[in-house]
Amino acid sequence: MRLPAEGAIVAGIDGSGSARTAAMWAAGEARLRGLPLRLVHVYTVPATNTPGVSLPREAVRAGFESRGLEWLAEARKEVLDRYPGLTVESAAREWIAVPALVQESLSATMVVLGSRGLGGFTGMLVGSTAVALAHHGHCPIVVARGKQPDGAVPEDGPVVVGTDGSPSSAAALAFAFDEAQQRKAALIVVRTWSEMFDHGTVRPHFLDVDPAEIEAAERTEAEAQIAPWREKYPDVAVELFVRKGRPVRTLLEFGVKASLLVVGSRGRGGFQGMLLGSTSQALVAHAECPVAVIRPASPAE
Repeated sequence: MRLPAEGAIVAGIDGSGSARTAAMWAAGEARLRGLPLRLVHVYTVPATNTPGVSLPREAVRAGFESRGLEWLAEARKEVLDRYPGLTVESAAREWIAVPALVQESLSATMVVLGSRGLGGFTGMLVGSTAVALAHHGHCPIVVARGKQPDGAVPEDGPVVVGTDGSPSSAAALAFAFDEAQQRKAALIVVRTWSEMFDHGTVRPHFLDVDPAEIEAAERTEAEAQIAPWREKYPDVAVELFVRKGRPVRTLLEFGVKASLLVVGSRGRGGFQGMLLGSTSQALVAHAECPVAVIRPASPAE
């Protein structure tokens, strides 16, 4: 099995309309960055014979592979019809979806998935599977979403990024600034705060805190975090919003008119646990634009 060219944009293909939407979004990103696109279908052959099916295992494997190759060919044709000059490679892999995509992410610039699917990617964004991919992938993971299931994703609008000062949100900022520059789009930086909690811990004497002081401190910290990126990307128009409230609800509000919503894989305060339980499901299930989940590189990496 040939691994992707270094830096390719990888899109997961499973025959669903959502996956084709993801492939088209990934193709646009590849064209924008001058990178190849790699379409990947992962299929798993049942370990035991299915009741009522007497075909030999090799015949079943061949059927799974043939169906996957058909889906890949269809997606490739749609992509090249829109982006005729794009370099597109494809691969049908027998494995399990998450380990296969984690391996793909080793040399990929990003991995793009549909918001829902069938076949090998069914449930990709539900529960532990999404958490595993986001926590163990080696590049940004993008969920291509639109306002309607299987609908077109927005192409216009600002890039929106959530930050809380954590290393994960710093990685998200780096990705968001780069995306905004590539797209020639404005960047909206969002930071939320709470009178009761301070970076995931209960504030002492929270009933006596001054909301104005909290907001001022959060704004100062956020400005300090984004200052180096403003210098690195002087052409990117940046607007900072510091708001009292829940991070997911606030990000969903800003995401309504965004072309991309960027979050870190974990945080230290308002965005802590972004990829756990109902919080992550709220973002990937209800955002009206693509969602990018960014995992910071570990010291070993």
